[in-house]
Amino acid sequence: MNTELKRENGITEGVIWQQLLLFFFPILIGTFFQQLYNTVDSVIIGQFVGKEALSSVGGSSAQIINLIVGFFTGLSAGASVIISQYFGAKDQKQLDRALHTAYAFSILGGILAGIAGILLTPAIFRLMNTPKELMQDSISYVRIYFAGLIFVFIYNMGASILRAIGDSKRPLYYLIICCVINILLDLLFVVGLRQGVKGVAAATLIAQGVSAVLVTTALMLYTPGLKLRLRDIRIDRKMLFFLLKIGLPTGIQSCMYSVSNIIVQTALNAFGVDIMAAWAAFGKIDSIFWMINSAFGISITTFVGQNFGAGKWERIRKGTRVCLCMALSIAIVLSIALMTAGKFLFGIFTADSGVVAIGLRMMQVISPTYFLFVFIEIFSGTLRAQGHVFITTLMTMSGICLLRIVWVSLIVPHGTLEEIIACYPITWLLCAVGMTVYYLYKQRKILQKDFPKKIS
Repeated sequence: MNTELKRENGITEGVIWQQLLLFFFPILIGTFFQQLYNTVDSVIIGQFVGKEALSSVGGSSAQIINLIVGFFTGLSAGASVIISQYFGAKDQKQLDRALHTAYAFSILGGILAGIAGILLTPAIFRLMNTPKELMQDSISYVRIYFAGLIFVFIYNMGASILRAIGDSKRPLYYLIICCVINILLDLLFVVGLRQGVKGVAAATLIAQGVSAVLVTTALMLYTPGLKLRLRDIRIDRKMLFFLLKIGLPTGIQSCMYSVSNIIVQTALNAFGVDIMAAWAAFGKIDSIFWMINSAFGISITTFVGQNFGAGKWERIRKGTRVCLCMALSIAIVLSIALMTAGKFLFGIFTADSGVVAIGLRMMQVISPTYFLFVFIEIFSGTLRAQGHVFITTLMTMSGICLLRIVWVSLIVPHGTLEEIIACYPITWLLCAVGMTVYYLYKQRKILQKDFPKKIS
């Protein structure tokens, strides 16, 4: 066994709330910089080009990108869980197999999804009722993004692996570097060279390429307990099965989220450019909550995964409770803050008073109910880290995604803006109740059995 894995592990040994926060803050800041990629694109486009260009970057384009990237990010959760369990169990051989299989999968997936995205983008935009005046810029933006999708996949997989072993700082450092590169290139391509939507897409592609190189280099040279070797990158079929067993349901769940969001986006597209621009701007403001909530979700998944591998049941239960309380507190405070500063926040993206007024209407429906999703994120993260993903995925797909699709289908075309987007808090409430009940039931069942189940 590699002696580097014998060192004291803070996640399995340290003070729980301190370990969660030490892991949470780098992830939060890193997620902030990752979101800043596209947010800066939107701000620069909205201020220097116009609301039509803002709609092209942040409307249907963002939904398509989120669909593909979200699906793969869900798949990479399988690697994260398996690697965190092997790391907690100090199983060097299986850890090595999981690392190289995950990397091979990200490279292959990035190539295939990128090609498919480039070919299918025009047809998808037509299905989404994208206005003709936005079509050309939207297609250009998404196609350039998909051309660099392999970099996105490699970075996300590499960052997930680093976080799975408790290293949340280096992904943060790499994102800060690449975000600065992205901002500088945005200013050069859009403000200086007047390349518009194509300019922000090219800037993002270059920055993501840099992030992929940085995370790969770290795994090859600077990661105690792990060493990525390029010659060993290949798919181990048995290990791939373990990764997909956990990652595929999570990826499908993420994909269904995006599909339901695309359907909502399609409904809103029929209202015209102003509502599309407001929804795009609200999406950037709304992302503040999702950054925080996601950071808590990643933190508890890694925490539970390593402690599950180490066989520390009481630490898992206590860690979940602590993480839930912290996430709920921040969600409530954030809802109040966003509602208070809403007009100012929308003004960052556009000077159009009509767009700002529409955005505030959206915020009043969705933002007060953020706390509901905390239960879904934390409890599903704990269950995923224990290897229980099928029921949580089924629950989320039916309770959120399918119900949201039914809601929009019934409301459109006669519903108001508020009635359409009310599908978000309604579905969150239903799924939060179901997830809480299932979490409590499943933990009792696990306690009755020999814990932990030996990792295959």
